[in-house]
Amino acid sequence: MTPDQLATAVSGLVADLMAEGVVALGDLPEVRMERPKSRDHGDYATNVALGLSKRSTLPPRELAGIIAGRLAQIPGIATAEVAGPGFVNVRLDSATQGELARTVVAAGDLWGHGTALSGRVVNVEFISANPTGPLHLGHTRWAAVGDAIARVIAAAGATVTTEFYVNDRGVQMDKFGASVMAAANGRPVPDDGYHGGYILDLAAQIVADDPTITSLPDDEQLIAFREAAYAVQLAQQKQVLDLFRTHFDVWYSERSLYESGAVERGLARLREQGHMFEQEGATWLRTTDFGDDKDRVLVKTDGEYTYFAADTAYYVDKRARGFDLAIYLLGADHHGYVNRLRAVAACAGDDMDENIEVLIGQMVKITRGGEEVKLSKRAGTIVTLDDLVEEVGVDAARYTLSRYPADSPLTLDLEEMTKATNDNPVFYVQYAHARIASVLRNAAELGIDWRSEEFDPALLDHERENNLLGMIGEFPRIVAGAAELREPHRVARYLEDLATAYHRFYDVCWVLPRGDEDLAGIHVARLWLCAAARQTIANGLDLLGVSAPDRM
Repeated sequence: MTPDQLATAVSGLVADLMAEGVVALGDLPEVRMERPKSRDHGDYATNVALGLSKRSTLPPRELAGIIAGRLAQIPGIATAEVAGPGFVNVRLDSATQGELARTVVAAGDLWGHGTALSGRVVNVEFISANPTGPLHLGHTRWAAVGDAIARVIAAAGATVTTEFYVNDRGVQMDKFGASVMAAANGRPVPDDGYHGGYILDLAAQIVADDPTITSLPDDEQLIAFREAAYAVQLAQQKQVLDLFRTHFDVWYSERSLYESGAVERGLARLREQGHMFEQEGATWLRTTDFGDDKDRVLVKTDGEYTYFAADTAYYVDKRARGFDLAIYLLGADHHGYVNRLRAVAACAGDDMDENIEVLIGQMVKITRGGEEVKLSKRAGTIVTLDDLVEEVGVDAARYTLSRYPADSPLTLDLEEMTKATNDNPVFYVQYAHARIASVLRNAAELGIDWRSEEFDPALLDHERENNLLGMIGEFPRIVAGAAELREPHRVARYLEDLATAYHRFYDVCWVLPRGDEDLAGIHVARLWLCAAARQTIANGLDLLGVSAPDRM
């Protein structure tokens, strides 16, 4: 019985109490079954009686006593007792607790998935970058965290589309083209252009692909270099993100907003809602009506669209594509965008608490031995995604970046990230998976087909087995919470606790027959438990985009 199944049973009892008049009619309260810190308090506890006491003439302890008495009659529940001012402590019988192992193995890759966000259609845009250079460390954090957020939201039942917004329009693109053109012609890169060894690499590649490009007139040559460098740089961004296991469903070009007429359609939508106005020859959006610090210009006096016009059109376009929630993940220098984007949603006639969400990520710093370092080899002074992956590997980078709340500054210690010791969280969790895989391999080598043997879950009655089963049972709730709060670091921290529970179990509960010992029911039961723990760790690592190795 999982915590969610137990919570459902308690909800049913509360509904009965309402029907009987013991509790006043009303909405069913959310029932949470918590895992007590002390095993003396049972397997799970709930404070539902305390929450219901205001809707009943009975004191909380008496109400808790009624709930406990009825819970104790449910098959699989060994005891249900009242504690403190009105808590209900529940202990499952070992067979019911142990049956969870079979549930997990049967669910396989879907174990932990749920329906908390079922019905929601979500767009997650978590990298918005210029195709003018390599992806830097800020992009790298979102490549890990944003992808993990999308994964947990999907696991919670939502339909998710991931999106990369390509900032391929504007002055920066011309500066980029001029920089590559200058390098190709042996001239100094403009002071306000792009610098770094990668510009020389791009120039050399473009000239090698088309030796005649430098013979074009300067105005044509600028466009040719800009477009060729754009194509090469964007392809390189896609390639490194694929290496990082971050795959986007949509690569959305800013240019396409203008070429497709989406900007005009977006402004028409805003005009229909009555929040646009003309002033001093410019067209404005009255975002101050919805919490922005000032109104925003959409069309300048010379008729040119502002960048904010593209922002508004992009949001309206997302909604037109069928997404009921647009999630934006922006960098630390974009705090001012939170209120203005929310205001855009409201100006478009949407609910800014339901249809849009803006998350801000903080800066990342790289250190080695306590000293800040710059890893970049070809990109000037920035640290790139390529550099970090080359230094520590995909798994260590993704896990460590996802392990902390994105809204707090983060310092990555390269030495700590690459240690093959239990002090390194990613190694610790992956080692637990590899250790279980080794146990299951050894079982197969001994000719044990544990899946076909009779499984008696009641044999899993050791305290360490109970603790491990309890941790495994928490996984669906962890995933749902991570999805609803957009906090995948909760999955990482959970996996570390689960790995600890497994190691403690393994230290005292021998899994395989020793010597001439015959295969017994306890060996089979523990192999099922090992398989359930392995599946849970693998599923959790997959939500973070981290591999689950069978050998280390």
